[in-house]
Amino acid sequence: MENVSPLPFVVGANTVEDQRARWERKRSRTAKELLETEHNYLEQLDLVLTYFVTILKAKGTLKPAVLETVFGPLESLYSASHVLSLHLEKGNLGPGLENFCQSLDLYAVSLFSCTQEQLRKNKSFRRFKKLQETRPQFQGRELEDLLPFKYETLREYVAIISEAVKSVCEVSQWVQDILDKRENSLQLLRVQKLLKGQKTQVLTPGRWYIREGWLSVVPSKGEELKRRMFFLFSDILIAAKPCHPLHLLNSNKLSCRAVYPLHQCSVDKVFGHTRSQGGLLSLSFPHKTLLLMSCNQQDINDWYRSLTAAVSSQDTR
Repeated sequence: MENVSPLPFVVGANTVEDQRARWERKRSRTAKELLETEHNYLEQLDLVLTYFVTILKAKGTLKPAVLETVFGPLESLYSASHVLSLHLEKGNLGPGLENFCQSLDLYAVSLFSCTQEQLRKNKSFRRFKKLQETRPQFQGRELEDLLPFKYETLREYVAIISEAVKSVCEVSQWVQDILDKRENSLQLLRVQKLLKGQKTQVLTPGRWYIREGWLSVVPSKGEELKRRMFFLFSDILIAAKPCHPLHLLNSNKLSCRAVYPLHQCSVDKVFGHTRSQGGLLSLSFPHKTLLLMSCNQQDINDWYRSLTAAVSSQDTR
């Protein structure tokens, strides 16, 4: 009788063990990376607390309620990050992340619009901010660069939370919502900085960035086409044109020409239904009709879908 070799079972066992070993290495490597990130993050928080919050409290430059609005729950953020770093240093990845999940709502606060508003209103705060940013500890960074806390590391946490914490779907959705809000805040801030001056308020609570691109405006009286940059948001459409290239301060910026509210808008495709070259969209407002043209068929179709969806979402509110 032939002896049956146990090799297949050994190979299988080794495969499982190898898999576990690979996971452990990956888990250890990720924990190390997260610990380094936490240490950097704590230094970043400490900069804002030391050179902004503490001094502003002492000087009384901002009222306590305004200070809380601008800088948010900074002490709580510092505490949550410090506790997580202590857990990571001891190798307690699971408990550390489980405890961290209880603080996720702290990271949902967007501070961009509050900061920009105070910079416009408060001359003393504006001067103080510029002075503090010249300190060597800031290494050329502005306050706005330090306020978007931790979002860039949350994606890393999701992969580990799935192994360390129960109810991962709920936790992952929490993190994804925060990341979406973070990305949207960055887009709003980017567009705000692109536009000349502060008359057009892009940074508005509840507003979502959708898309942007160049389109030609067809005039009603047979004039030449006007090429404009359009920014589509969840509630408005902004039309802008480039500033003069020789302007000393605004050569790389755009000048806002019009802001169109979407709650009173209807969108129609005049032509571009077939595989023709480009198309024409009609946007009807109570006191104006806007004709937008593109020579790119895919571009006009994408704009039509985006505009229709944005207007429809306004109707359901």
